[in-house]
Amino acid sequence: MTAKRSDLKRQLLEQARKRTMPRATTNAASPSPGNDTPSSPVPERFTRFDAHPGYQQLAMLRQGAEQLGLKDPFFKVHEGIAGATSVIQGQPCINFASYNYLGYSGDPRVNQAASDAVARYGTSVSASRVVSGERPIHRELEQAIAKAYQVDDAVAFVSGHATNVSTLGYLLGPKDLVLHDEYIHNSSLVGAQLSGAKRMSFAHNDPDALDALLSRHRHQFERVIVVIEGLYSMDGDIPDLPRFIELKKRHQVWLMVDEAHSFGVMGDNGLGLHEYFAIDPRDVDIWMGTMSKTLSGCGGYIAGNKALVETLRYFAPGFLYSVGMPAQVAAPSIKVLELMQQEPERVEKLHTISRYFLQQAKKHGMDTGHSIGAAVVPIIVGSSPLAAHLSHTLLEQYHINVQPILHPAVPEKSARLRFFLSYAHTQEHIDQTLDALAALLAQAKS
Repeated sequence: MTAKRSDLKRQLLEQARKRTMPRATTNAASPSPGNDTPSSPVPERFTRFDAHPGYQQLAMLRQGAEQLGLKDPFFKVHEGIAGATSVIQGQPCINFASYNYLGYSGDPRVNQAASDAVARYGTSVSASRVVSGERPIHRELEQAIAKAYQVDDAVAFVSGHATNVSTLGYLLGPKDLVLHDEYIHNSSLVGAQLSGAKRMSFAHNDPDALDALLSRHRHQFERVIVVIEGLYSMDGDIPDLPRFIELKKRHQVWLMVDEAHSFGVMGDNGLGLHEYFAIDPRDVDIWMGTMSKTLSGCGGYIAGNKALVETLRYFAPGFLYSVGMPAQVAAPSIKVLELMQQEPERVEKLHTISRYFLQQAKKHGMDTGHSIGAAVVPIIVGSSPLAAHLSHTLLEQYHINVQPILHPAVPEKSARLRFFLSYAHTQEHIDQTLDALAALLAQAKS
């Protein structure tokens, strides 16, 4: 019996071996499926990562920086909490490169909330929320966000970028139109592309240009959405929200406002653009925001009516197929929403120091573009090499950290230093920084 089983096993293995062998062919010129030799050679630029256009561009930028004696200004390592001050390469510095607008990231009360959450729920919920990753803390966060916006509900995504990509990518289709400000964030552009909808941009903060596009094209599409930001992080300006709401109602379209930077900054209590303009939040169809800035966590959210939120919760790929937010990431944002109600003086201090920065920069004759002086103020210097040099020298000689924004992120003539203000910055910080920058600019002109 054993011998027969062994013979049968050998027969089965032999049959399996024959099935996996490449088939013979009488046509030597035709490669068989098992022939490893390609029919024609493929150029190396299509097979090597170091030949990819992106890497080639990076190499050119690094070579140019090296010739100018500059270090790569990106991926600086902060060795602790990054707020109004930070530590880089062991050196304390004044920091203008953090979105920690109200200083809650690192606040002991917020840290404790994260610690308590991880002790209760562990470091991961270990599944997408729709399957078995749902925890009470998720709904607590979403209800707190909805309350801040005075709308029906909210849904929290694990990535801010994916929030826009997945929301626009799912809600719109080939018969629809996405109209967006020309300075809209990359996440909205990618979401529009993913949707397959027609995409058009209008001049920055220009409702009249949008009105003209809607008058010309609205009737050609089914669903139309207008996407704007609450506070533009490159320029520090805001849209005329009441005017955009008027256009949205007249042309019967959806209006989406990306509040990644405006929530926590705009309004007396930091509740965003609806508080700043004293409008009914329900006049905006889709409120989007992120937890990684003022809210001291990570991820993004969509807030609006029940039908919108339920649709995204069950069908938006970036939510449906992503693991649920870890509890220790959700808890800090819940705590910050609570603290913001108790401590509106932080928002007031942020407004005061931001206005002071803008006023003093203008006194120095610096070009601050269209910034309104609310947490984000650019200093436009008009040259990428100059912006990189200024950023490098400010850090190396004056221990002041500010990021340069270079071409192609902005047009070459608009290259700039971008300053993010925190409620914890002081007038001494501002005076020291602007005096140093003024001296460097004077040297560059001489």
